[in-house]
Amino acid sequence: MCGIVGYIGHRKAYPIIIKGLTRLEYRGYDSAGLALYDNHQIEISKTKGKVSDLEAKAAHLATSTSHLGMGHTRWATHGVPNDLNSHPHVSNSGNLVLIHNGIIENYDAIKTELVKRGYTFQSDTDTEVLVNLIEEVKKKENVKLGKAVQLALNEVVGAYAIVVFDLQKPDEVVVAKLGSPLAIGIGDQEFFIASDASPFIEYTTDALYLEDHEMAILKLGRPVKLRKIKDDAPATPNILELQLSLDQIEKGGYDHFMLKEIYEQPKAIQDTYRGRLRPEEGLVKMAGIDAHLERFLKAKRIVIVACGTSWHAGLVAEYIFEDLARIPVEVEYASEFRYRNPIIGPEDIVIAISQSGETADTLAAIKLAKEKGAFVFGVCNVAGSSIARATDAGAYTHAGPEIGVASTKAFTTQITVLSLMALKLAKEKGVLSTIDFHTYLNALAQIPAQVALALQADASIKEIAQVYKDAPNCLYLGRGFNFPVALEGALKLKEISYIHAEGYPAAEMKHGPIALIDDQMPVVVIATKRGHYEKVVSNIQEIKSRSGKIIAIVSKGDVTVRDLADHVIEVPETLDWLSPLVTTLPLQLLSYHMAVLRNCNVDQPRNLAKSVTVE
Repeated sequence: MCGIVGYIGHRKAYPIIIKGLTRLEYRGYDSAGLALYDNHQIEISKTKGKVSDLEAKAAHLATSTSHLGMGHTRWATHGVPNDLNSHPHVSNSGNLVLIHNGIIENYDAIKTELVKRGYTFQSDTDTEVLVNLIEEVKKKENVKLGKAVQLALNEVVGAYAIVVFDLQKPDEVVVAKLGSPLAIGIGDQEFFIASDASPFIEYTTDALYLEDHEMAILKLGRPVKLRKIKDDAPATPNILELQLSLDQIEKGGYDHFMLKEIYEQPKAIQDTYRGRLRPEEGLVKMAGIDAHLERFLKAKRIVIVACGTSWHAGLVAEYIFEDLARIPVEVEYASEFRYRNPIIGPEDIVIAISQSGETADTLAAIKLAKEKGAFVFGVCNVAGSSIARATDAGAYTHAGPEIGVASTKAFTTQITVLSLMALKLAKEKGVLSTIDFHTYLNALAQIPAQVALALQADASIKEIAQVYKDAPNCLYLGRGFNFPVALEGALKLKEISYIHAEGYPAAEMKHGPIALIDDQMPVVVIATKRGHYEKVVSNIQEIKSRSGKIIAIVSKGDVTVRDLADHVIEVPETLDWLSPLVTTLPLQLLSYHMAVLRNCNVDQPRNLAKSVTVE
């Protein structure tokens, strides 16, 4: 969950490293550091805090003529956030410098052995252990850096993406990957290294994504030398052309990335179904399903594995798949699925959902499912990501880069892809009439415009946020397709405003949460016309009779709930199973404005990182 940047070439390294770290700060922001090779020595600056703190501390390096450097933003795992635990870390000799994303699980045993051999340690990190292990192997085996890295990594257990530099080999950098993402940008006589492609998009569109158990030696004037870590066998680089533009990773005039990404949802949803949804032809075209259609049609059930917001999208999909396609679905937390002994077999389909395509628990769940013979279908946003490569087939969401830590457009585009899948399978199975199928296609095609209309409530939502910004707790209630939306709304509020919030099925309120209701408790209720409207109205009356404060999400023109609620937010009316795509917008905006009014860091909430690449 840390951000890695590196450069070796003919340009000045410092501005590339600083700019790259700024773009990757969403991956980790409790400390930052950089190392530059200049005039036969390594200059290091690192600090607790953000990249701006590093830039201030490293101001003396801004004029450096160094053409080789590396930088790191940290999300703490081993050791508290402080200057000493910040990366880069240096070996005892001072010759090796290393940055690392991941966790070395057996670091303590390695550290104990290294201490016996005379090594000392300044930090509490597993990373300092790793850099000294590489140094010990290099010295003991009398090998070059690349071979030392390969041998050392065969001794470690865990996950890593690393960049290593040797003062004695100033024309090369060694990188390696297992479980954590690492991309190499290939330019003219230069190499860029990063956790994703955003730090080098303006310099090159040619990128190589390392596979697990691969390492690369990047040497000036030479092509990439790619090798397998386990047996040192050569590997063939697969260089891809990046489909990413610079404006996609800038704020574009918005105060925060999160707000920008909320407002990008009409286009993101349209981009996601473009070419797939063809209402005029009466078709849903999805290559990943078309190529394996028999497998899907014969599947006994679908198991969805995901984490966080993606898990909520999976819950929505469970309702949609079962309602439209009549396929039994189970939704699992990937972090739990991987550690129990799930009953999975060749007749099952596992759908793995992840915005980044790098979520460690979801990757582990994929591996387990494949070992048990299941067919695994991936839904992710990042082309070339680990999940995209690990699954048997899949579909990209085409949401574009999502920089804000709190997922917004990832959620709605994931639901869009999953809805397309459910529609296609329902039609292929013959459980959906032709009339309903065409009605549903047209309704889905109208969603981007309806999402744009839902965004027009922004100003009134900000006024509601002003009323409740100091609330210590909040309840979110929904029924049917909108129960997962209630969970997602509560998660958003927790993530970025630090207000305790819980989501419940509305009918479950009387089984416990109703005890919390008083005149200080705001309750957000999703009460759209389609679905279980009368039941939700009854739930609202129960809250009102106990003096609860009601914020209701209602269909445009609603009068019944308006008379009961303290505040109403209207959304366009759509089909029940598509309603999560519009009802989630007000909840995203509410959490955003609450966080801003509370002076919270919206894009980089405390203790969270965008891509959870460690356990």
